[in-house]
Amino acid sequence: MSTPPLASGPQGPDRLEPLLDTVLDALRTGARARGGPLPPGGPDAVTARVRDAVGDVLPERGDPDALRTLVHAFTEGAADPAHPLCTAHLHCPPLAVAAAADLAAAALNPSLDSWDQAPAASALETLVTRALAREAGHADALVTTGGTESNHLALLLAREAHGRSLCLVHGTNAHHSLPRAAWLLGLPRPVTVPAPDGTLDPGALDAILTRLPGPHLVAATAGTTDTGGIDPLPEIAARCTAHGARLHIDAAYGGPLLFSDRHRHRLTGLDAAHTITLDLHKLGWQPVPAGLLTVRDPDDLTALRHHADYLNAHDDTEAGLPDLLGRSLRTTRRADVLKLAVTLKTLGRTGLGALVDQVCAHARAFAALVHDDPRFDLHRRPVISTVLFRPAGADDTAVATLRRHLLTTGRAVLGRARADGRLWLKATLLNPATHPDDLAGLLHLVHQAHTEGPR
Repeated sequence: MSTPPLASGPQGPDRLEPLLDTVLDALRTGARARGGPLPPGGPDAVTARVRDAVGDVLPERGDPDALRTLVHAFTEGAADPAHPLCTAHLHCPPLAVAAAADLAAAALNPSLDSWDQAPAASALETLVTRALAREAGHADALVTTGGTESNHLALLLAREAHGRSLCLVHGTNAHHSLPRAAWLLGLPRPVTVPAPDGTLDPGALDAILTRLPGPHLVAATAGTTDTGGIDPLPEIAARCTAHGARLHIDAAYGGPLLFSDRHRHRLTGLDAAHTITLDLHKLGWQPVPAGLLTVRDPDDLTALRHHADYLNAHDDTEAGLPDLLGRSLRTTRRADVLKLAVTLKTLGRTGLGALVDQVCAHARAFAALVHDDPRFDLHRRPVISTVLFRPAGADDTAVATLRRHLLTTGRAVLGRARADGRLWLKATLLNPATHPDDLAGLLHLVHQAHTEGPR
């Protein structure tokens, strides 16, 4: 058997070209076979189709058609975030230019744990992280796999600065990764603050900080997963200053509002945080993963310093080779920064801001359709791009059943969220190419499926 072609090296591009043609063709045929936002039939049917397509995953002899077969099956069984009826989660359709850049990172395969594995990638990461940190009013940033890792790192840096008695204080609206990170790091049980309207109550926070022994880490949210709500950041920052509490803001969803002149004001107070979570595979149109953690004081990052002689020998560092181990808890790290850099450079702040404005406008338009239709209830006007709605008169069981019916028939992908004591359908609109007819069609489809009832 001849050696399979490699993706890099002098002949790499020529060897990749016909394989890319195969991949692109299989993406087309798989999408046609799916025919909608999600494969029909539910988990058992999808699993059976994948099993049939794959057969023996490790055969004695290889299959030269495996690339076409598996990419087709993978695509046919995918949830397509670019489909206008796929609106369940903070699961964005990636920009083509970002996906193309990611191919280059995959082909060259740099690893950002030592300079000699990633010379250009390490320089590019420095430029991008500092630029995005400045955008948030901070000094530096680390590249992460997303909001969960960023939140974990934020708690770790706070623990190292203030000790293991540090108490996390967060709203009932906070992301689940925050209390989980406290558990992983051996911190005391977190204290939760009421969020009666979906955002953290500053008065209740003040009362808790007054009676609770410190040190405290307060975690606020700029863009909740369920509703897109943004906590009152200036008031929270003022309470933290008054009580000497450290502040972390989870802006995994809402952070890219910074790019928009129209919506940036919603993040007033963001720069008061000691650390900020950002996540550009949500409202940034990047392939997963694309997270960051920004820091106001770069000295906080000294807690991550680590030595492994084969990666950052002291004499190499003294001779000028960059020390990359302190930029992450991970050792091997792919060059996720390339797609970010290409996107930022290609679109600029104006182009990214226009995309943010578009999806926020789509959400307002969809909310208006729901509000004006007596067959539906609207939770409230959207803050970012998330709309909660439900058929009028339906109980929670009917709402849950309706959502699963749409999923298993492959007709629409809607999320679910609990707010004000009720279960709602959730549309998270992240596709800037969505048209008004798509929004009206989604609402009509939901009404039609609700009228049909469970089958």
